[in-house]
Amino acid sequence: MQIPFLDMKTPYLELKEELDEAYQKVMESGWYVLGKEVEAFEQEFAQYCGVKYCIGVGNGLDALFLVLKAWGIGKGDEVIVPANTYIATWLAVTYTGAKVVPVEPDEHTYNIDPTKIEIAITKNTRVIIAVHLYGQPANMPAINDLAQRYNLKVLEDVAQAHGAKCYGNRVGALGDAAGVSMYPGKNLGALGDAGVITTNDDEIADKVRVLRNYGSRVKYHNEVVGHNSRLDEMQAALLRVKLRYLDVWNSRRVQVAKSYLNDLADNHGIILPYVPEWADPVWHLFVIRTKQRKELQKKLSDNGIGSLIHYPIPPHLSGAYDEYGWKKGDFYISEQLADEVLSLPIGPHMTNEQIDFIVEKMK
Repeated sequence: MQIPFLDMKTPYLELKEELDEAYQKVMESGWYVLGKEVEAFEQEFAQYCGVKYCIGVGNGLDALFLVLKAWGIGKGDEVIVPANTYIATWLAVTYTGAKVVPVEPDEHTYNIDPTKIEIAITKNTRVIIAVHLYGQPANMPAINDLAQRYNLKVLEDVAQAHGAKCYGNRVGALGDAAGVSMYPGKNLGALGDAGVITTNDDEIADKVRVLRNYGSRVKYHNEVVGHNSRLDEMQAALLRVKLRYLDVWNSRRVQVAKSYLNDLADNHGIILPYVPEWADPVWHLFVIRTKQRKELQKKLSDNGIGSLIHYPIPPHLSGAYDEYGWKKGDFYISEQLADEVLSLPIGPHMTNEQIDFIVEKMK
């Protein structure tokens, strides 16, 4: 049996008729940038998240960066980021000229630990970025409480958690704004790069709409130094189709995760994901920990089972942040996770036979 880590073909085949129809509709319209499909998707995704505004942009990194720029974040400012995350979260801050201030994760959830954030706050801190890693929401009430006490903004990174809930409320509506990647491998993935910003803030929504389009509301009238970061009509049309199936597909992911959690519960040598009672994750990734990762990954590979490491190098040890002078041991929990985590295949189109095969080989 061959089980890829990520199956990109089967989702298309399930929705082939609707996706092909959406493609034809855009091609026949003759309008490919910032048109009716983008407007419709923005409205539909805003409604899905429970926010007033959704603004389509080129990708998730741009979404985070444009929110920070709209808030006026720049040189001399500090932004608190999770030490354990994909580097894009950090890059968005670096692009503004601000300083990243990493905070270690909770050892159980792997998300940023609210109890460690306060000690990292200084007079220069302006924003806390909360990443909902692997599809599990961060502890937003605790993070928002800190932000309110110190008059800080909260930016959600929802790249891996479309549809997840924290205390019954969807992510993307739990901070001052959110940046959302819709890269093809995400729970709600386009067929190319795509992203959105969600917010209830009238001013921020207006600013990022201008910033994404060369700093212009009206063609050739440029109010500010803007950027070219626009969700295109084709991706919006395809995302509109897939959005209708997001909750169904997420529920399938939940069932796969439940099978793993039940069937691997007595498997010594691995640590399974921990889910707080207030969290409803959407299982973008199913991440285990083991000190025998290299051996396990080889065993899986030898049996045709794909797996990946998210992420093998913490951002603070990457060459991109050499200037900060961080060394091994500075963020011990994140480094330990980088040495031990392994992501098993998970997706809405996995079969019971595939799950049973993976469990059997792991045992």
